Amino acid sequence: MTPPITTLPALYPCLADAARAAAAVARGAAGTPLDAPTPTTDWDLRTLVDHWVLYTGHGLEQRARRTDLPEELVARDFAAEPDWPQRYAEQLDRALAAWRDPAAWQGDVDFGGGSTMPAAEIARMNLAELVLHGWDVAAATGQVVEVGDETAAAVLAVVDQYAEMFREYAGFADSLPVDDGLPPLERALRLSGRDPHWRP
Repeated sequence: MTPPITTLPALYPCLADAARAAAAVARGAAGTPLDAPTPTTDWDLRTLVDHWVLYTGHGLEQRARRTDLPEELVARDFAAEPDWPQRYAEQLDRALAAWRDPAAWQGDVDFGGGSTMPAAEIARMNLAELVLHGWDVAAATGQVVEVGDETAAAVLAVVDQYAEMFREYAGFADSLPVDDGLPPLERALRLSGRDPHWRP
């Protein structure tokens, strides 16, 4: 029997750092036209923000609590709400509070279709989504996403491990050339098919 986790994993501070950075990007994105282009070529800013808020805000909390996203949230147009950046920041706080419980890191999480994954791996993948889509929103709105070195390294590790799986489901584009001398976040962006120099 696996002993219960009584302290938070080292990834938790990275989650908190990524959430802080995401909230800052959201605040800076307010007022940008929702039909603005984004690095995710099939999505305008509205579609990107709705996805980002749903899965990295609400979804992050639901994964910790082992509950499903209600249809009301799935169908909601978050970007249309004038105060969406503040609401998103508050939701990120609730998500972090849920993952602050050591029990949230135990066992598996069902992520649809009968598939499960260890909770810690789900948290790692959510960390990458927070930062990568945070970068997408930042690039689309003339900002930069600023995370610490440990967070960037953790994101790179996730992207390096799961990039091919994400590509199978059209979540990532083809990898761009990667030089090991590049900073970890830029390497993660390139491995995920993102052009670090993209501009609207």
